[in-house]
Amino acid sequence: MAAKSTRFVESVTEQTFPARVLKAKRPVLVQFWAAWCGPCIRVTPIVEALATEHAGVLDVVKINVDEEPGLAERHGVTSIPAFVVYADGAVAMAWTGAAPKPVLERQLAPFLR
Repeated sequence: MAAKSTRFVESVTEQTFPARVLKAKRPVLVQFWAAWCGPCIRVTPIVEALATEHAGVLDVVKINVDEEPGLAERHGVTSIPAFVVYADGAVAMAWTGAAPKPVLERQLAPFLR
């Protein structure tokens, strides 16, 4: 059986954030991360799997806090990985910390309908 390919999780910048997140037609899961963050690296395959499995229902993007410190600061990100779900242009849910896939799916359940 062929391995399931994962959908590329788009990196968002200060310039692309409004169009990609605030004006999105679907809920958007935003992952704040950094290349040096071990938990961020460990949760990335889970986030990519969620993006693939829920494509068309939930958009998933990532923001590198080292490259986009202004976005991280505006969201009050003081610990990574941090996750923010936007729905209809507003923050609908936020949390920090890596978690196993079943936990993330339970947290995202209201947005996966």
